[in-house]
Amino acid sequence: MPRRVTVPPHLRGAAFRAADAEFHGLGQKRLRAADVDRPFTGVRSIGLDPTSIVDLCRAYEPLLRPGESFSHATAARLYGLPLPPGIALAPLHVLAPPGIARARTAGSAGHEASAPPRIEFLFGLPVVTAVSAWCQLSTVLAVEDLIAVGDALVTGRRDGRRRRPAAASVDDLDAAVRAWPPRRGARRLQLALPLIRVGPESRPETRTRLALMGGGLPEPTIAPDVCVEGGREILHPDLAYLDWRIAIEYEGDHHRDPARWKRDITRREKFEAAGWRVIRVTSDDVFGDPAALVARVRRVIALQTASG
Repeated sequence: MPRRVTVPPHLRGAAFRAADAEFHGLGQKRLRAADVDRPFTGVRSIGLDPTSIVDLCRAYEPLLRPGESFSHATAARLYGLPLPPGIALAPLHVLAPPGIARARTAGSAGHEASAPPRIEFLFGLPVVTAVSAWCQLSTVLAVEDLIAVGDALVTGRRDGRRRRPAAASVDDLDAAVRAWPPRRGARRLQLALPLIRVGPESRPETRTRLALMGGGLPEPTIAPDVCVEGGREILHPDLAYLDWRIAIEYEGDHHRDPARWKRDITRREKFEAAGWRVIRVTSDDVFGDPAALVARVRRVIALQTASG
């Protein structure tokens, strides 16, 4: 039995055009082996994860023409920006430079730029700038989710205890909105811009803030310093109403972690010992019944006001 042709090291975790197989030392028979995937028409890949946005873009990379870049929701995912669950991983969004016909490969969504786009390289891939991706998302996202993406851009992602530098400033977003042509999505950008804030840690936290404001409550403070334990420790609630000593904490899926659950109990006890009321918010509150959440917060404000 003939031995299977060994895949060259440079092809593992990579993609290439099927027509270039012989150049890489592979015959057509080797391309039909089980370890060779067919992510896009005319492309073969080895060892790439189709559920990873980075690997999926690497699988498409052999099809990129000069000047093309990843854009829209695909760029947002590469930057790690928060998108709502309804935005699928595929198709990949690919932006062609002016005068070049948009991509039409199955599995891609092609766009043509009206002006030469600014391009950065992320994971070795050509990607439109994060600010450009935010503007492009205005055609598909609701205003509330544009605000959440904008919050993430001006805040910077947290990596453990370290926060990465912000991808943009509010002034950067303002300049981009002013320069954005008067086309579909422009009005959403204009509505989102004034409500973008530095500080939120997640899309649900942004949506919680917006739900409270949308219900007629004052804008809460984001992650203020709160002294507890007689001033020996400082905690930062997700949101707070300082005048009423109310801390609002969004509870994500981490509550299933027993260690985190115990830390949250201790954290709440410290707030309450310092005279604060804690309101715990879940996804059902924010995305299911925000009116009930607003009513609950109003009741706590009334109690805190009455207690002086």
